[in-house]
Amino acid sequence: MKRTPVSSSSLRAVGYDEAASILEVEFVDGGVYEYSNVPAKEYTSLMAASSIGSYFATHIKKGGYSCRRLSR
Repeated sequence: MKRTPVSSSSLRAVGYDEAASILEVEFVDGGVYEYSNVPAKEYTSLMAASSIGSYFATHIKKGGYSCRRLSR
């Protein structure tokens, strides 16, 4: 999945597959995680947030989405 670099102290890049509703997040420490069943509006809001890291922590990480680690 193609990821877009983001301006954040905790996240390096974010990718989204709208057809599969999968959000992929690469952290600055190199870890990559996949979140399932994420609506497109959630991805759009994440990318437009004034603090991408805070939005991610509140709405994605604690949002109840299924998560799996892809790499470290």
